[in-house]
Amino acid sequence: MVGFTGTARHPKSLALRLPDGRVALSQRLTTSLASVVGPRLLPRAGRSFTAVSDSYKPAVGGVVKEVVAGTTRHAIVPVMRLR
Repeated sequence: MVGFTGTARHPKSLALRLPDGRVALSQRLTTSLASVVGPRLLPRAGRSFTAVSDSYKPAVGGVVKEVVAGTTRHAIVPVMRLR
C-alpha cells in the first residue's frame, strides 16, 4: 500500500502498487474494513497521483493487503482483508 483517499481515520479507498509498478486505487472500502485499516495508516505530507490522474494521500507502512487478482479497464483493485 502506498496511500489512501479520504482521511486516515476514515479511509475511503487504498492506493496500491501493482506488480507491474503502476499505482491503482482499490474499490471503496467497507465500513468494517476501513475501521481495521484506519488505525494502521501513517500519512505522509503531500499528494500523489495514479497513472490515470486519481489523487491520493501518500502513506508509510508495510501493511499487507489481500486483493482479488485480475485486470480491469480502470485498474480498480478489490481489497479482501489485511494480513
